[in-house]
Amino acid sequence: MDNPDRLGKRAPRVTAAMVAARAGVSTATVSLVANGKTQGRVSEDNISRVREAIAELGYVVDSIGSSLARGVSSIVILVTPDVSNPFFANVIAGVRESLGSSYQLLLSVTDAGESPQADDVRKLLALRPAGLLVGAPSAEFLQDLSAAGPLVLLDAPGLESYAPSVNLDVAQGARELARHLASAGHTRAAYVDGITGTATFQLRREAFLVEAAACGLVVSEDHIISTSIDVGAAAAAFAEAWPQWQRDGVTAVVCGTDTHAYGVLQEARVEGVRIPGQLAVAGFDDLPYSATSNPGLTSVHLPATPLGRKAGEQLRGLIEGVPLAEAHVTLESSLVVRGSTVPG
Repeated sequence: MDNPDRLGKRAPRVTAAMVAARAGVSTATVSLVANGKTQGRVSEDNISRVREAIAELGYVVDSIGSSLARGVSSIVILVTPDVSNPFFANVIAGVRESLGSSYQLLLSVTDAGESPQADDVRKLLALRPAGLLVGAPSAEFLQDLSAAGPLVLLDAPGLESYAPSVNLDVAQGARELARHLASAGHTRAAYVDGITGTATFQLRREAFLVEAAACGLVVSEDHIISTSIDVGAAAAAFAEAWPQWQRDGVTAVVCGTDTHAYGVLQEARVEGVRIPGQLAVAGFDDLPYSATSNPGLTSVHLPATPLGRKAGEQLRGLIEGVPLAEAHVTLESSLVVRGSTVPG
């Protein structure tokens, strides 16, 4: 049985000095071995003894602490609105790929439907991060943040004056989607938007509406609704709006994200609405499930992993003093047509 006096007590932290004493070497030698800098400096015998001592004692290198002692950590902070959006999982994968093992990625996220607050992010700056990545920010957020140090923006159209950026040409895909629906004979459509109010959602909505009007596809103001990026929320909003939309002759629904579109498809199935016979449905992001849903979802493909990868590359260049070939990079979007808008 455990000794009550030991319950709740943490084992003492293993230090480099303790490893050095066990291995019979200096703490400098322990540091060289632990950080992989032994070539030409440490004998094979000492390397072996230090590694054995590390394994026996369970020593863990405090890389963050040692970095802080030098005035900056190896932490990179990624600020994202609404991490419930699966799109950001692919963005994060791209960022991690480009940063490699030299940096630790820390996420600063918000609840569904909420935008990041500069005050919250400023608290994290006490960690003295090597750099910041900010996804889909607003101008107000960037003005309030006023962060010094390396900063790269992701999917931040119109905000290039604040920092280097990697953007998505969401407008191009939105225009393609409007033309696709108009060419299929639709004349009245509805739009399900996100509620975070970030620039990227505004851009994709406005680009679609402008092109739709030019193609003779009418989207009335009362046929535009907003929800959080959540399947259930989108389904409930569509269920409430659909009876009136149907009476008004709406035959297509465009959603600001695929996640919204999944909610529409789910509720349409419950209500017995034939897709795409009665209602065409499309989204943005082209998430993996969109290719395998039933029917497959027509979506504007936004390259999430390349977005994260390129942003990470840009930030790493800034951190390491490597001149950027381009301060502002734009990745193309494209329309992927599937069964939710075209009969199989």
